[in-house]
Amino acid sequence: MEIVFVCTGNTCRSVMAERIAKKMAKERKMELVKFSSCGVDARRENIAKNAQIALKEYGYDGRDRKSVKLKKLKPSAIYVAVNSALKKFLGKNCISFADLYGDVVDPYGQGEDVYKITARLIEKNVEVLLDKIEKMRGEK
Repeated sequence: MEIVFVCTGNTCRSVMAERIAKKMAKERKMELVKFSSCGVDARRENIAKNAQIALKEYGYDGRDRKSVKLKKLKPSAIYVAVNSALKKFLGKNCISFADLYGDVVDPYGQGEDVYKITARLIEKNVEVLLDKIEKMRGEK
């Protein structure tokens, strides 16, 4: 199973969701689920510095990497948009954080505190997503 988190630039929310999901899934021993992220308007930029800080503070991978642009939807992947507007843009074969715990507003350009709040909201969404996957597979 492949889960792809999608946001606008892939420098904040979707990459944070990918890294949070990877760690939470590993802790749950969900080895058969793969996570990645991309942005509909990604421009090969680095992860936002405050996103790195928030990830590291909460025990997640805060390493730098270049953003990845969404080129085309893979029919076998499950796409998770960080908000309802992106879900509409991506189409019907997608879910959004609004379907899980709640939309996550773009923190781009904001201070560390906003990124930390964003990380906590993403954690809640990822937790609900992983619970649903486990329930679907009969693991919980």
